[in-house]
Amino acid sequence: MMAGEQVSEQVQIGVNKFISKGALLSHLKTYNLYFEGQALQLRHREEEGELIIEGLLNIFWGLRRPIRLQMQDGKEPIRLGPSLVGRGTNTAESEKQKSNLAPPTIEVSGPVDQSEDSCSNAAGETGEEEESAHLQRTRSDVGGRRLGGRPALGNLRRIRRHRCSFNGHYYNHKTSVFTPEYGSVTNVRINSSMTTVQVLRVLLNKFKIENSPEEFSLFLLHTSGERVQLKRGDHPLAVRILQGPCEQVSKIFLMEPDQVEEVTYDVAQYIKLEMPVLQSFISKLMEEEHREMEKLKQRYSDMRSGIQKHMQRLTDEAVC
Repeated sequence: MMAGEQVSEQVQIGVNKFISKGALLSHLKTYNLYFEGQALQLRHREEEGELIIEGLLNIFWGLRRPIRLQMQDGKEPIRLGPSLVGRGTNTAESEKQKSNLAPPTIEVSGPVDQSEDSCSNAAGETGEEEESAHLQRTRSDVGGRRLGGRPALGNLRRIRRHRCSFNGHYYNHKTSVFTPEYGSVTNVRINSSMTTVQVLRVLLNKFKIENSPEEFSLFLLHTSGERVQLKRGDHPLAVRILQGPCEQVSKIFLMEPDQVEEVTYDVAQYIKLEMPVLQSFISKLMEEEHREMEKLKQRYSDMRSGIQKHMQRLTDEAVC
């Protein structure tokens, strides 16, 4: 923070990290020009002197382990009493009522537009009936009860409507476990005052993921190979604006901290070099290390020799 600059003119982008409003707005202008006419443009406003930037942030999936999805949405189905089920209805009608009362599956993906992941309905009508039996997520599957017989056409259509996916890849509805494809992208609507932990919670809630936010972190990956973990108190949207809008240069990934190692810029600049070049660097470093070791050995040898001479002189003086 510059001396004499007012606190109100500063925007917090992390723990003890601030940037001036003018600099951030300048980066924001460049960011919005890059995404002109697209849903990823950001808006800003001021609330009580605080600059707030909000909009969609692209986050790329980089998980190595499966994630757990909620099997139910917490809404209990309406159950008919015995008198209503048995009064004036035959067995087929009662089974039809039960099947119709099963609530729709949990919508893991958002509405279909540029800013949300959508349900995949690219599969054709042929060959889909057999697949539907393995992909439906009804309360009867969750509770362990299966409806006998071949599902009706209306039920098949209802099942197809609720066969949702992450970027077209289905998850296992029985185990409720799924690993998103590495490098696929999603987005969340956040603002610049939200920290990394808060953004993680928004992302997990969007897809009904049961895992704890503590299991994940956000990493900034550069094409150079540099890999930096965002701290829990950093503000990802502000970091994205300062890094620039081009995702060919850098991307924000959702990853497990114990599965990823940070790579500094000093190391990253050597990653993409060819093996002979790297070997020549190692040879030069070893030569330099050897020279430094020889200098250090000579230094301590001279010191030892000087101390021994001084001890010998003291001994001779004592004898005299």
